[in-house]
Amino acid sequence: MIDARADILWRVYLLYAMVLIWGIAIIGRIVYVQIYLKDDLLAKAEQQEIRVFGIEAMRGNILAFDGNMLATTVPVFEVRMDVASSLIDDQLFSKNVDSLALGLSKVLKNKTHSQYLTDLRKARKGGNRYYLLKNNVTYTEVKALRKLPILKFGKYKGGLILIPGSKRERPYKELAQRTIGYENQREKIFVGIEGAYHDLLKGIDGKQVKRRINNGDWKPLFDENTVEPLNGNDIITTLDVNIQDVAESALRRNLTENNAEQGCAILMEVETGYIVAISNLTLDKKTGQYRETYNYAIAESVEPGSTFKLAALMVLLEDKKVRPSDSMNIGNGQIKYFSRTMKDVYPIRNGRITVKEAFEKSSNVAISKLVYNAYKDHPEKFVDKLHAMSLNKMNGLDIAGEGKPYIKHPSDKKNWYGTSLPWMSIGYEIQMTPLQMLTFFNAVANGGRMVKPLFVKEIRQGNTVKKRYETVVLNKSIASKSTIDTVKKLMEGVVENGTARYLKNSPYKIAGKTGTAQIAAGKAGYNKQNYNASFAGYFPAGNPKYSCIVVVSNPSAGKIYGGAVAAPVFKEIADKVYATRPGIHDGVAEDDKTFLANIPALDGPCFTEDAKSLYTLLGVPSGRATKLPEWALVHPNGESVEFEEVKLAENTIPNVMGMNARDAVFLLENMGLKAVISGKGKVISQSVLPGNPITTGQRIELKLLNL
Repeated sequence: MIDARADILWRVYLLYAMVLIWGIAIIGRIVYVQIYLKDDLLAKAEQQEIRVFGIEAMRGNILAFDGNMLATTVPVFEVRMDVASSLIDDQLFSKNVDSLALGLSKVLKNKTHSQYLTDLRKARKGGNRYYLLKNNVTYTEVKALRKLPILKFGKYKGGLILIPGSKRERPYKELAQRTIGYENQREKIFVGIEGAYHDLLKGIDGKQVKRRINNGDWKPLFDENTVEPLNGNDIITTLDVNIQDVAESALRRNLTENNAEQGCAILMEVETGYIVAISNLTLDKKTGQYRETYNYAIAESVEPGSTFKLAALMVLLEDKKVRPSDSMNIGNGQIKYFSRTMKDVYPIRNGRITVKEAFEKSSNVAISKLVYNAYKDHPEKFVDKLHAMSLNKMNGLDIAGEGKPYIKHPSDKKNWYGTSLPWMSIGYEIQMTPLQMLTFFNAVANGGRMVKPLFVKEIRQGNTVKKRYETVVLNKSIASKSTIDTVKKLMEGVVENGTARYLKNSPYKIAGKTGTAQIAAGKAGYNKQNYNASFAGYFPAGNPKYSCIVVVSNPSAGKIYGGAVAAPVFKEIADKVYATRPGIHDGVAEDDKTFLANIPALDGPCFTEDAKSLYTLLGVPSGRATKLPEWALVHPNGESVEFEEVKLAENTIPNVMGMNARDAVFLLENMGLKAVISGKGKVISQSVLPGNPITTGQRIELKLLNL
């Protein structure tokens, strides 16, 4: 018994000793931590509870020359829901889930009512605390979500989780998309203006210290360590949204009509080099639609064809090898150089033509014969003159991806052939981008002064102009004044008498040159099935303000020539510019108001607001009346236009004689009548005479005729 007790006491003492030793060890460790590890542990704790977060700078806007927004950054949200939150009790969820599903389907529009209802119930049952509702939700949609059942109780009681982000938006969608640019998600690079000015647009990110609080949230600590972000600069481009829209619409319509593969249209301001509009459209063979996917205008170097005859003729004129009045014989319209035969599209009279006619009719035989005879012994003199006109140099665009021009030289023995000289003279065996070709034509319009194409006018930070881009001169004079004056007249002749007669009947003069180039099909060479049709020129011819080039690649609906395929797009763009900028008219200065003396009246009564908008667009001031009538007759007085009120008797049929169809239908249908029109133009008769009483829903037939 005594031995057993002693054994128990021994065990107790041993246990006590072990506990004592363990306690001493713990106390020792505590002392060690407090004395030796205190600073390190406090720093680690602080790091876990306090963290530095980046504050993303807002990317700058890209705007048209007049302030229209082309690209901007808008806030978007990834929206999730803590469906299984313990703060959302079963009764609340069951009672409101159907209404919530209906609201989500209406606001987010990515799932049906029944789909949301099924998914929400499934997420609740599965304990999903991070259920995705939708990505890229706008702020307006978020505001609507906050009013829905359950979600209206907020983050904790309603389970609404908002993860902020941003998204780049182009309000005009695909308009000039490839030039304005975007982020290439696959390669994580920006293209177009977005890429060229990325460093200026992106701004500088800020920093903010935050402390962790309940539920894993982070609360900002506003102290001296906070660095506010510097938002990106705004880029003011040279683009005009209205002209851009016309250029793109005209080009798309033309490509569709001609079943073409791709095309581009560029409008440049002659004096400054500002690109006013640039459109690139390529056929998407999967959808059958034309889209802006590749900047063909600045990136693709192609053989220009007959538009290059302008350069060839300028070399001849500079070296005084020819005069426009010189005559020559081209026989039946074909000529042989070594083993290759060159042909014209069709013979010209009996073969006896002048140099002027050769250019106007775009004779391959005549131009090549002139160049070959003048330079066959010293072809380098011809090519060196082309180099002197900067045709072998890139424009040095700020936008990346400019194609390199190729003007071969006789010193390149590997690529120079006996046939190179005549074929180069008509735009083959050389390569230039459409924009490089336009830059050359623009230099002619600009009196020989070649300027760099510019896409950006200013860089702004808020309302402060940080940088203004001035015109850059690439070549002070590509040719003598006499040569420039001569080819200007010759290009007017192309429109008046030659291959661009489609453009002849315009209220303003156009000068330019057509081009039709066969497309080389690899080693198989050229064929008679694939062509590039182009027209390059400027307007008004007497006082050049704008230059333009249109290139249509591989038209396959029957028409292939530049005058028939590309010139109509040029004219539609030029008509829009001419109609909206009275100051560009031949011989009319910007501040010259003498054109007001010839302002025409509008036939018949018209809707006053529409008429006023039209005259304002043309730079014609309205009369001094403070309150304009709703319907009026327009009377020009040589200085402005006056509006005479047209009084419409109540409850009687109005007189719509002389009105255009739109105004007549608008007026009648607003009075409860049914208008049926036939023909086009102005109203010349109406089936119910003016003054008769109105019967709601009464049918009135209107006959129209172009007066």
